[in-house]
Amino acid sequence: MSPDAPTAGRFEGRDHLLPIRVYYEDTDFTGLVYHANYVRYFERGRSDFMRLTAKGHAELLDDAEPMAFVVAEMNIKYLKPARIDDALVVRTTYDAVKGPRLIISQSVERDGEVLCRAEVTAVCIYLDGRPRRPTKALVESVTPWLKG
Repeated sequence: MSPDAPTAGRFEGRDHLLPIRVYYEDTDFTGLVYHANYVRYFERGRSDFMRLTAKGHAELLDDAEPMAFVVAEMNIKYLKPARIDDALVVRTTYDAVKGPRLIISQSVERDGEVLCRAEVTAVCIYLDGRPRRPTKALVESVTPWLKG
């Protein structure tokens, strides 16, 4: 586990919860969170889930079998806006590992209310960009949190 793990959120059952504060830089001219910033929040949630269960991105690159992840598909549904100074939670659930693909459900919530939802397919790749299966150790580290 990385030394910064205490700042990487926490688990509640299968869900990883990452607190996020909305800052001025996250908003558009209306004071609402700019739509693309939800994608950034989702990335942080997926990264910190991995940091707590397996390895952080730097560790994946330094591994004997270096690997990385890329987003192959993301379907987002915006339900309600978040505003400047809101305290949000990014909820991340890894649903399945299918070959090189990781299937992930995510949401951004305020006081338990879902503001934005995403279904994500991430693909494990070699550093040259070709798809690959995640290592056995990585799959074993996330298996306790998969549906099943």
